[in-house]
Amino acid sequence: MPRDRKMIAGNKKAYHDYFIDETFEAGIELSGTEVKSLRDRGANLRDSYASIKHGEIFVHGLHIAPYSHGNRANLDPIRVRRLLLHKKEIRYLAGKVSERGSTLVPTKLYFNADNRAKIEIGLARGKKLYDKRASIAERDQKRETERAMAERNRGG
Repeated sequence: MPRDRKMIAGNKKAYHDYFIDETFEAGIELSGTEVKSLRDRGANLRDSYASIKHGEIFVHGLHIAPYSHGNRANLDPIRVRRLLLHKKEIRYLAGKVSERGSTLVPTKLYFNADNRAKIEIGLARGKKLYDKRASIAERDQKRETERAMAERNRGG
């Protein structure tokens, strides 16, 4: 990840449950208190997903906590928010999502170099149980080899 990004939230569960084929950076339509809450790291991507309706992309289930110093300007924390992408990208994603087994899953939420809130959405295919087991076994094997290399380099 580039240094000029300030991470707000990540979605590790998405990488566990899905194969992420491609990722896209999108802007989010937010209110002022939501941006202030994001600066306090008050977001959760865990059960969120994106959908395409009438040529626009919306994110569902993205929880942005109400701003602590906000008043009636605070909005519903789990409201549906519009994502900002180019029309060409939206058409491409709509074609891919119409294929069987593909979906859009938010993977990261961050501020870019210009201090604008951005969300990274991934074009994803679901994993089967045996795929998840294979991923866990691969991760464990990699960890074991790194431990063995570290032990060997230490001279033990």
